[in-house]
Amino acid sequence: MLEHREDMEAIDALVSRRTPDSEATWYPAPCTPEGVPIPENIRIMEEAIRQRIQEIDRKKKSQP
Repeated sequence: MLEHREDMEAIDALVSRRTPDSEATWYPAPCTPEGVPIPENIRIMEEAIRQRIQEIDRKKKSQP
């Protein structure tokens, strides 16, 4: 994008892929500002990833 700043079609395509903030899922920080992992926050994100993978798998299996 930086090399082709004038290519508005490419920029529009990139931006259109973004989920609006109102629909986005926000997760807690996985680490403190000092870089110390927060196990509970990591667990929350791992569970969300597992659920998303299962959802995608279900959709793939239901498609003809």
